[in-house]
Amino acid sequence: MTAAITSSEDDATQTRVPGLIERDAHDFGAYARNGGWAFALKVARSVRPGGQSAEDTPKVSAKEFADLAGCSPERVMRYYKAWDRAADDGLVPQFEALSPGADVELPDGDAWSAYYAARSSAASERGAAITEAAEAEGIRPTKALEVAENPTALRAAILADPSTAKAARAALLDRVKEDPALQTELARDIARTDELKKAVATENRAADRIGYVRQIAEKGQIRTPAGQTLDAPAELRSEAERHLSLLDELDEGEDAGEWATEAYDTMKSLVVETVEADPELRVQERRTKFYSSLQKATKVFEELTFDDADDIYEDDMVQRLEELQQAIGTAIAALCGAAGRDGAGQVAVRERAFAHGHAVTAEGHGVRRSS
Repeated sequence: MTAAITSSEDDATQTRVPGLIERDAHDFGAYARNGGWAFALKVARSVRPGGQSAEDTPKVSAKEFADLAGCSPERVMRYYKAWDRAADDGLVPQFEALSPGADVELPDGDAWSAYYAARSSAASERGAAITEAAEAEGIRPTKALEVAENPTALRAAILADPSTAKAARAALLDRVKEDPALQTELARDIARTDELKKAVATENRAADRIGYVRQIAEKGQIRTPAGQTLDAPAELRSEAERHLSLLDELDEGEDAGEWATEAYDTMKSLVVETVEADPELRVQERRTKFYSSLQKATKVFEELTFDDADDIYEDDMVQRLEELQQAIGTAIAALCGAAGRDGAGQVAVRERAFAHGHAVTAEGHGVRRSS
């Protein structure tokens, strides 16, 4: 009974459905099964190949076909070229084998995207590069071309979706390695954005700290607070290796800052303990620190010029230089005394050199006070 009712309903539907709707439904079904091949066939069997005169074939030109279809000749030619590429691969018949109204077995719809460039930009140099990159990534060029032609949509997706933003970041990092102009632009953007500058500074600090630990773990060397580079004791190197393994096990997106700080502080403390536990190292550390401070102070003083002393003179400048002179004299006395020399005599010689008019002469590095 049910089958009879169903059959009756089908007959009634066929009676009510106009022919135009049936044709649309048929075309829709063909497209659902074969994708763009169904329409490419209409072009292939109706548009004559380039260079062939109208007298040689019943087919029409791409422009005439486009006028009849109510679309652009460029759109017609994209279907034409897709069929041509597929014909070269033996997937479909050549144009010459087709006549208007002819039907042939069409390829699977999934193969269509490999031959059809849905956008005119695909024919440009830019489009060709995008197509090549898409194929290298294993995706359909039409998708990549669509995104490239709608940067506003790309921006919206990046702003709204973390995974899209992550993919965009990875792509930019890959591109920036070979694009000096983009490197400059990104660096400029970072320098002008306070939040990014702070983030970069934080990451640089973490990277430096990890590098400090890695130097100990992988090269077996420690750098003391005074700047000495020494071979790391076995137990200290082992501790560095343990911290480094913890850092290397962090997930890619996990913040390493806290872990890096802990590892760095631990190793710094151990380095200090190592130096303090060895009397010879402790003395050498103090000597190195003294030399470093002395070199810095000397460089700063040597960079001072007094050619325009009359213009820059202030009483407190001379006062501070006199205090510095006394501090230097005390330091010299201490060092000469440690060396078994007559420290007081050495100081007296230097004080006499500065006594006359409180002048210091050194070829442009002197300070003079007007009498």
